[in-house]
Amino acid sequence: MPSNPSDSVDDKTLTIISNKPHALLPFLQSQSATSLSRLYQSPSSCLSIFRLLDSVERQLVMNLLWLESAISLNTMGAWVVPDKKKIYDDALDILSRLHILHIHSGKLSLNTTFKTSLRHAITGGGLTGSFGVPAEKDEKRPPMDIEGLDGYALERWETILHFMVSSGTGQNPTRPSQGVLYLLQRSGLMSNQHGSLPQITSAGFQFLLHHPHAQLWDLLLQYLHMAEERQMDLVEVLTFFFMLSTMELGREYLTENLSQTQKAMLDDLRDYGLIWQRKASSRRFSPTRLATTLTSSSPSLPTSTGTASSSQQGFIVLETNYRVYAYTDNPLQTAVLNLFVSLKYRFPNLVVGSITRDSVRRALNNGISAEQIISYLTAHAHPQMRKFNPLIPVTVQDQIRLWELEKERLRSQEGYLYTAFASQADYEFVLNYAKQLDVVLWENNPKRCFFGSLEGHSNIRNFIERRTSGA
Repeated sequence: MPSNPSDSVDDKTLTIISNKPHALLPFLQSQSATSLSRLYQSPSSCLSIFRLLDSVERQLVMNLLWLESAISLNTMGAWVVPDKKKIYDDALDILSRLHILHIHSGKLSLNTTFKTSLRHAITGGGLTGSFGVPAEKDEKRPPMDIEGLDGYALERWETILHFMVSSGTGQNPTRPSQGVLYLLQRSGLMSNQHGSLPQITSAGFQFLLHHPHAQLWDLLLQYLHMAEERQMDLVEVLTFFFMLSTMELGREYLTENLSQTQKAMLDDLRDYGLIWQRKASSRRFSPTRLATTLTSSSPSLPTSTGTASSSQQGFIVLETNYRVYAYTDNPLQTAVLNLFVSLKYRFPNLVVGSITRDSVRRALNNGISAEQIISYLTAHAHPQMRKFNPLIPVTVQDQIRLWELEKERLRSQEGYLYTAFASQADYEFVLNYAKQLDVVLWENNPKRCFFGSLEGHSNIRNFIERRTSGA
C-alpha cells in the first residue's frame, strides 16, 4: 500500500476496489457525526475501519495521514488517471459520509480525531486498553489452546445453523439460547407464526448460501440495530466489536477495563461463539477466530468439520434424472440438502437422494423459492460438474421452476358472492359502486353476479340496503 503522496493510483489498484463494500460501512455512514467522533477516539476502532475500506480509500487515507495541513483537491485529482475518475470520486464520497475526510474550500483533510487515533494504532501510542488488556498467564488454569477455541466457536455457530435448517424438516435439533432465537426472528431469518416453533424463512435459506463470515455480520448488524431498544450504548458496542477484531487469537484478556455495556455483551457473544470463558462470572475471556477475523479482508474461519472448505470446493453432483450425489460427511450440509431433496441413502462420505415434486413442494411451502434451490445447487456444484455448460441440467432447472408455477396456479381469497338481482339495472348499479371501491374480484354479467372482497362487504351491503329502503 503506497503511503507517499507522489505515488499514483494505477490500474491494478483500481481494479481491486470494484468489490462489494463491507456490509458494516453503510451502517456506519448512517450514524451521526457525534457518534462517529466518539467511535474514532479508539485506535482499535480506527484501525478496524481502515481495514474495511477498499484499496483506493485506504490509499487516500494513508496519503493524508502524515500531512499536517490540508491538500488541494486539484493536487489530489492530478494523481488520478482520467478513466478512473468515477472510482476516485466514489471513494471521496464514502470517506466523506463516514466523516473520515473533510472537504472544505477546495481542500482535503482527515478528521483530526480519526487521524490521531490511527497514528496511535500504527505507532503504538495512545491510551492503554484500546486493544484489550492481556491477562497474565495462570499456570494452574492455562487458557484454551487455538484448536480448542476453533472447535468451541464452530460448535456454537453450527448449533445456530442446525436449528435453522432442521426447523424446516421437522427434526428436533439442539435449541440455541433465547437471545439467539430472538435475534433470528428479528432479522427475518426465522418466523414464529401462531405460537408454533420458529420456522426458517426464504431469507433464512438465502442466509445459508452465504459465506460464514457474511452470515456472522448479517446477525451482528441486526444486533447493532437492536442496541438502542435494549438500552445499550451503540458506540461502546461497536468499539467492543472492533477491539475483538484486533486481539490475538489464543490469548486471554481481562474484563475489568470493559464498560457495563460491553460486560453485558459477553453473554451474547458466548452464544454466537465469538468469545470463550471458563464460566460466566470469570474475569477473563479469550476471543475465538470468529472474533479476531471480524474485520479481516480474507477471514480464516474455523473449518474443523469442513463447513466452509467443502462448500467452497463444491460437493454436489446432479444428474439429468434428478438424482443427487453429495460427497460430504458434514451433518449441516446434509440437513440443508434435506430441505429440498428426498434423501435415500447415507454413507460415511456420501449422501444420495433425488429432487422430486414432493421434496420441492415441501421446500416451497417453507418459503424457499425455485431460484434459491437452483442457486444453491450451482454454488455448491462439484468441480467435475463445472466442466459442463450449463452447469445445472436445463431439464432439472425447468422442472423445478414448473413445480413452483404449479403451486402458484390457484389463489384463494375470502369474500362474498352477490347474486339474484331483480333486474339488469340493479345489478349494474351495484356492480359499478363496488368497482368504484375497487373490491370486485370476479364478475359474470350474463348470470348477474359478482364476487367482492371481504373488506368491501359492509359498504356494499349498506349501499344495497339504502337502495332497497329508498325504493
